[in-house]
Amino acid sequence: MLSDKETTRLSKLLSLVLRHDPARLNLTLDEQGWVAVDTLLAQAQQQQVPLTRAVLLQLVETSPKQRFRLSDDQQRIRASQGHSVAVELGYAPVAPPPVLYHGTTTRLRDTLAAQGLLKMSRQHVHLSADAATARQVGRRHGPPMVLLVDAARMHVDGHLFYQADNGVWLTEAVPPQYLTLP
Repeated sequence: MLSDKETTRLSKLLSLVLRHDPARLNLTLDEQGWVAVDTLLAQAQQQQVPLTRAVLLQLVETSPKQRFRLSDDQQRIRASQGHSVAVELGYAPVAPPPVLYHGTTTRLRDTLAAQGLLKMSRQHVHLSADAATARQVGRRHGPPMVLLVDAARMHVDGHLFYQADNGVWLTEAVPPQYLTLP
């Protein structure tokens, strides 16, 4: 059993290599963001990272945000969303719920009112289905603020939405006219 500190460290490393910097462990993701588990484990061992199949399975199964997904045969792994490297996750567009939420910090209020939500270095803007999750996300960056997104109107106006394997809602951007700021 891993300590909480080691679990966090390995989970962050896994997020880094599967979402942003696969070269950190000399990995190459395929077009859909997958990498062979055996390759990941071998490269981790080569870099003195104590990642075994059992530890990897524990990280996948216990991740509260379900950040990682194993293929059905458990031979490949990828991040569910949040990539800054180019991958095509293969999610089909779906109709969103009427309202979605985005958690951020209060210091960005004026910028968001003017620009809306931009994907920045990621492939999509991340949205939550509930305010509590959005508040928790926002708390990571300072005093939290939860924005309401008029997803129904965005959808009618032609904006596409996707839902990641872990339930996170994804879209290209949220223009300011679809936001309600507190």
